[in-house]
Amino acid sequence: MTAVRILQAANFVAPHSGGIRTMMRHLADGYAAAGHEVVAVVPGERSATRATPFGRVIEVAAPVVPATGGYRVITRWRAVEDLLSVVAPDRVEVSDRFTLARIGPWAARRGIPSVVFSHERLDALLRFHLGRMLPTRYVADRWNRRLAAAFDTVVCTTQWAAEEFVRMGVDNLAHVPLGIDLDTFHPRRRDPALRAELARGADLVVVTAVRLSPEKRPDLLVPMVQELGRLGVNVRLVVCGDGSVRDLVAEQAAGHPVTMAGFVPERTRLAALLASADVVVAPGPYETFGLAALEAMACGTPVVASSSGALPELVVGGAGRTAPPDPAAMAAAVADVVAAGPAARHAARRRARDFSWSDTVEEMLAVHGLQTGAPQRVSLEATRS
Repeated sequence: MTAVRILQAANFVAPHSGGIRTMMRHLADGYAAAGHEVVAVVPGERSATRATPFGRVIEVAAPVVPATGGYRVITRWRAVEDLLSVVAPDRVEVSDRFTLARIGPWAARRGIPSVVFSHERLDALLRFHLGRMLPTRYVADRWNRRLAAAFDTVVCTTQWAAEEFVRMGVDNLAHVPLGIDLDTFHPRRRDPALRAELARGADLVVVTAVRLSPEKRPDLLVPMVQELGRLGVNVRLVVCGDGSVRDLVAEQAAGHPVTMAGFVPERTRLAALLASADVVVAPGPYETFGLAALEAMACGTPVVASSSGALPELVVGGAGRTAPPDPAAMAAAVADVVAAGPAARHAARRRARDFSWSDTVEEMLAVHGLQTGAPQRVSLEATRS
């Protein structure tokens, strides 16, 4: 197979961001290992280029979007277009459905195969931010129809994420689940001394690793702790993350058994925190994959996740519980997981082993036409609503 140059482009990638940045890095490593060159284009405080083991990372000076916790969005299309001409990619892979979506038509005019990731469920986010009284589904459908027409392939990481395209009959979909670093995130990271430090005398340690933004519903966490207290559980909640509503969550947590640990950039440290917890909670109802929840499961820690979104597809086989985004329901689910004992920890690790970055890389190479295998296609009939 002839080596090619793959352009990765993304917005909403910041030093404290999680899923998209992690995915891009693992895919780039896999593409490089397969003999291909990768050039990543992301927003930054100032324009800069740096070398990495897989190729180049080009930062384009971009403004911070207010109330997003530091996320930047590239707004100058001319700068992107100039970069595209210089980079001269053989494939393009875009993780943004807004300002960088223009890369799809740019590639089409030049006969360059193109892929766009749908990292969020647009109809759900619009409904959350704009309410149910507005025609959010109509707006999402119009936007998504244009996006699908602009790229050769739309990649969704879960069936739930794909449903908003499926209902329109979009047929250029590929279902490619993300992976997990099963070595970094491993039960051997469990540290009794660290657990005792986190517990501060509590009997139960609950950890959450989540971006502190409204759609992730961190406002449910402290009320959940209060509900556990009413159930007679001596609990300590450790909140790992940062974001636009961090101060609000910290104010809510004052006087309660809650530790605000901040963003944890070091992956082995995060793995140790997740592995040393008794339960990890993922409250967000709009998760399209939930990488942090899968990382917890890989550490052998069961997960309590929202029954909305994509996490019910992942948290199966006794690996945890799902519950409505309600503090009392979430507290009951935590208590249920604890009652399951060690079996839940074994089930969590067993479920996580179904996901690997090597599989993700192989399927994405197939999407790009760089492997002989075919990507897993979304069944239109199975999920049409």
